[in-house]
Amino acid sequence: MHAVDDYLAIRPADARAQWRSILARSPVTSGRQVPFTPVETLGCLAASLLVNHRRYGGSTAHRAAEPVPTLARLFSRPNSSVLAKMANLDGSRRNGARHELEVSAELLGTPGRLAIVYRILLLAARDVGLGPDALPDFLDLGSEDAELLLMGQDELATVDIENAVRSSSRDWLDTRLDLDDRITERLLMAAARVGQHRFANEVLRAHGHRCVFCGLAVSTAGGRAKRMLIASHIKPWRVSTNAERLDPRNGLTACPTHDAAFDSGLITVNGGLHVHVKRSLQAAAETDPATRAVFGRPPLANCLLLLPTAAPPRERYLTWHHQNIYREALAKPSS
Repeated sequence: MHAVDDYLAIRPADARAQWRSILARSPVTSGRQVPFTPVETLGCLAASLLVNHRRYGGSTAHRAAEPVPTLARLFSRPNSSVLAKMANLDGSRRNGARHELEVSAELLGTPGRLAIVYRILLLAARDVGLGPDALPDFLDLGSEDAELLLMGQDELATVDIENAVRSSSRDWLDTRLDLDDRITERLLMAAARVGQHRFANEVLRAHGHRCVFCGLAVSTAGGRAKRMLIASHIKPWRVSTNAERLDPRNGLTACPTHDAAFDSGLITVNGGLHVHVKRSLQAAAETDPATRAVFGRPPLANCLLLLPTAAPPRERYLTWHHQNIYREALAKPSS
């Protein structure tokens, strides 16, 4: 049985020894598999920032997105084992070990610390001969100055997360008597933030990393550049169900100005994906050069700028925004 410090304070020498044992492993075709080592478990935890394991059941595990298949090959395990470990780590499976949940709560709740542990694993792997083909740097944290930035966090108000966690934690504590309030709440808050990060990444990828309102595109290289685009919900996180919070078709990618305009009801999108502008803003764009530079046409597109491969936003989310945000803005007198 491993202790929490075997994960949180993993030493490079121990990580190298564990990687060597994994490289010497033979695939298990039947019977029980060997227990997960800390480096495997930590690798699965890092992968959870990119992959939502809930999307893959027993019959669809073979379709799991990267880096799950790569980790499975490296660990000589099926995809389903990696996905099951990810479920243990976020508490989706009630048989997850307490020490693993403590590790998840600590590292997912402190992304900077997760980045340090991840780099120890990656450097140890390189030391024993595991190159990028066998173990790619899937979080792009290989350099010491790289930051682990959870995307979309500005949309989450702490009070909204706390309210969501408060109701969920009661159910957890009823079924996991080995957990206390502190661990449960930290893990649930971390899960909400990681879910938002995955949501934002999916929305950005779907929209080709460009503003769907004006077409502004930003290089995906570097954390600071990524801040020039925002992937946020159409129906806000605070009033969405858990499923709606994770649905990429409840999201739009926008530059900061058009994101703020959409969130405040100055612009909206109808079911035909046509972009509507508040009349007072339209009038201002006709006379004021600065307003025209942002809300004139161009740069504002007549319809959402979506890639041919991108699924459009669900109409029910656009309807909610039009009825609850845009109409409210129309009802208010212009200042």
